[in-house]
Parts: sequence; structure tokens; C-alpha cells
Amino acid sequence: TSLGLMVAMVAAVGLARRLARRRLHARPRLCSVLLELLSTFQVCACTNELSLLGSTEPRPHVGLTLTYGFTVLHILTLPGSTCNPCGALQLLWGGGTSLRAGGVNIGAQFAAAALARVFMGFVWRLEMAEPHAGALRQGCTNPMQTTAVQAFCIELLFSVVFQLAILQVDKVKPSYRVHVIALLITMLVFAGGNLTGAIFNPALAFSLFPRCFYDKFFTYSLVYWIAPSLGKFLILF
Repeated sequence: TSLGLMVAMVAAVGLARRLARRRLHARPRLCSVLLELLSTFQVCACTNELSLLGSTEPRPHVGLTLTYGFTVLHILTLPGSTCNPCGALQLLWGGGTSLRAGGVNIGAQFAAAALARVFMGFVWRLEMAEPHAGALRQGCTNPMQTTAVQAFCIELLFSVVFQLAILQVDKVKPSYRVHVIALLITMLVFAGGNLTGAIFNPALAFSLFPRCFYDKFFTYSLVYWIAPSLGKFLILF
């Protein structure tokens, strides 16, 4: 049921993206923002559902396999979208977009992250699958299983490693590039998923742990917003 739900969301977002391109081809800026919103919604909604399957036996094989598979699916179905505020910061730094357009894209990403969480909350209330039962009553699941300083360093390091790899995979054939990126993300999740979640995406972290940000905003914003953004700036610098 969970797999079917995620595939259905990917199909619905794909249909919405195609419709947006057809109807808004004369308004490229609005179309770009809407595509970014839809893409980020897909990534956040699917990852919210995927996080409930992390404890499925055998562990961690099922969770890692699904992470790899859906990462490939996201890359193939969301071309041209960053789905990550760090990507928007990169465009700003490189002069690829204006400050206003970059800010609007980042706002759209966080709006999509919040919308995805609200949507998944509605879906979980229907309890269509066994993992949905009690998902909303868990509160803050406390993804940081280490000190705040160590968690900050881990997210910073993973962001740097990921951004360095992205710069290198541009030289790889497109047919292989998708799998290289997916494999890298899966390896990082395996290496640090039990410590911080290995997210290195501020919008996705906000969607996955909204109650944690509400309870401990400074700590979680430092680890899941500042650390990956700093990693991006270090690479760009």
C-alpha cells in the first residue's frame, strides 16, 4: 500500500508538471516556481512515507533499497528541479538567477515541504497501511542520536561530500549519472542515517521533523539548515 501510494504521488505530480508546462509556457517565471513547488512536494511527501518503512525487516536492507529506488525515480521524473534550498543558493551565488527569483524559489520549496507534511498527515489519518497507525502521535521522533555539535559536523560533512560528488558526476554519461547519485545518497544514508538521518536538505528536514523544529528550533535549524547551507558555500567558495 505504501509503495502504491508513493508511485501514485509521483504519477500525479508528473501529470501536474506536464499540465503546468502546457498552460504556463508564456509565463516562464511562474512556471519555474510552480515546477519547483510540485517537485519539492513529491520528494518530501514520498520521503515522509518512506521514513515509516525504515523499520521494515530485514533492516536496513529494505529501507536502503527503497531509498536507492526512489532516488532514481525522483531524478528521472524531476529534471531541472533542485528540490533543495542549497541548490537555489548555488544559482544565486553563480549569478544564474536574481535575488528575488532565488528567494521565491526557496519560499516555494519550504511551502511545498509544509504542504507535503499536511497532506501526508491527512493520508496517515486514513490508516490505509499498518505503518500509518499512530504516525501522527509520535511527536518529535528525535532524529539526532548524537550531540548537536557532532550532528552539525555530520550534516556539514555529508553536504560537502555530496556537493563535491555532484561536481564530478557532470563528467559521467547521463545514463550512469542517475545511478551514481542515487548510490551516493544511499551510502550517505547508510553511513549517517542512524545519527542524523543524513538529510542535507533544509526543506526536506523541515517536512520530516516539523515538531522538532517547533520544540528545539535553534538546535534543529543549526544542524539541518545552517550546516548543509554552509557546506554548499564552502564548495562554491
